[in-house]
Amino acid sequence: MSITIIQERLKQYRCQNPLEEALAIKEITQEIILMALSRSNFFTQAEFHGGTALRILYGLPRFSEDLDFALLSPDPTFQLSPYLENLAEELTTFGYQLEVRDRSKVDNILKKAFIKDEAIGKLLLLAYATPKLHQKIIIKLELDSNPPLGAQTESKLLNFPFPFEISAKDLPSSFSGKLHALLCRPYTKGRDWYDFLWYTRNRITVNFNLLRNALQQTGPWEGENIVLDTPWLILTLKDKIKNIVWADAVKDIEKFILPIEQPSLNLWSADLFLSCLAQLEKYLSTSTLGGV
Repeated sequence: MSITIIQERLKQYRCQNPLEEALAIKEITQEIILMALSRSNFFTQAEFHGGTALRILYGLPRFSEDLDFALLSPDPTFQLSPYLENLAEELTTFGYQLEVRDRSKVDNILKKAFIKDEAIGKLLLLAYATPKLHQKIIIKLELDSNPPLGAQTESKLLNFPFPFEISAKDLPSSFSGKLHALLCRPYTKGRDWYDFLWYTRNRITVNFNLLRNALQQTGPWEGENIVLDTPWLILTLKDKIKNIVWADAVKDIEKFILPIEQPSLNLWSADLFLSCLAQLEKYLSTSTLGGV
């Protein structure tokens, strides 16, 4: 019964190549993991955010790899282990044979776990049965046990595989987290910039309070009392955009988007992102949520 649910879900993706099929199976697994976490009351303690949250909750067109969470209230002593045990038990009923490894260290703020499975791809009827792609699913879970203050959350209802409810960052708070990554990540990640295009296209505002706290907590501006407002944000992003090797960004994102979108990657350049940055500046300047 449970494997039939996964099979029917996979058909809805209408995958056009082996990579899309492998990514679809991983995404289906991510949704089942979220349901298992919800059933263990995980979301009374934590919220869901990041690229996978954008895709599953808000329709971001690209695929994503990991599941990112943050506690609703800081607690460095928080342990993932009890939730992982319940998760493994739930997924077994769907045909998964999981290897769940909690890689968290007691004194680490960022809690990590890896979920691996080699069984589900063998149980499904696949259109593109490429062993190399389907032999193993690996999903990383990360949880920030000491998140910056100021995030706003909302409850979201999901229906697959069965109805359940989770807590997630609202979009302005989510955008703030992405902006923190864009400004502070020491390497170029094309998925970050793809998401930036999505946020600006949808005119998502910025939770400046959260972004300010995040910048002061980690990154190049740690401990500095910067005056974070729209002009500072635009100027700093502009400098970042001008110094990126966009060919490297394209290499990172291209395997996570559908063929119909691939030609758009030819336009990735400083000019494209500066144009989107100008749109961001325009709508933030007229927003009541602009930073001061």
